[in-house]
Amino acid sequence: MSRQRELADYESLTKECRACPLRDGCNQVVFGEGNPEARLMLVGEGPGADEDRLGRPFVGAAGQLLNKILDAGRFPRHEVYICNVVKCRPPSNRLPLPNEVKACLPHLERQIELINPEIIICLGALATQVLVDPKARITRDRGKWVRKEGRLIMPTFHPAALLRDPSKKRPVWEDIQKVMAVYHEEWK
Repeated sequence: MSRQRELADYESLTKECRACPLRDGCNQVVFGEGNPEARLMLVGEGPGADEDRLGRPFVGAAGQLLNKILDAGRFPRHEVYICNVVKCRPPSNRLPLPNEVKACLPHLERQIELINPEIIICLGALATQVLVDPKARITRDRGKWVRKEGRLIMPTFHPAALLRDPSKKRPVWEDIQKVMAVYHEEWK
């Protein structure tokens, strides 16, 4: 079975999930999108209102900024894979609660397993704490490569944080340049 088919089948299964109360309060499950054979995966925290309405990750204001970041890094959006830690929108765009993260974690782990990216960019503290270390602090740990299970992981600020605090744009660009150096070097 092709990776694309396996991912589509798993997406269908995930859309039936009722492991936590988030599914009852959202319009739809936002599984993720992109290249099922992506070398680069980006993981955020959870869908917002626009994402919940459209069923796609990172399509609101933070998503528009993420598109600009990807373009600047020469990562066409259709070549990468983008998803979130939780697949259903938390009420009022709050951070997902620990029990919600725990319930959804098997879905994220299966996505990573199926896509098998070489590099993961953690967008924000929650993704970093889930994929790198529960004690991680984004302001301390962003921009530092972590190797886990044969993958390189780069924590950086979430695009929404850049919208609130434009002074974070330069550090994110520095982080993206580190990812570019590894990602694009391997294709020379």
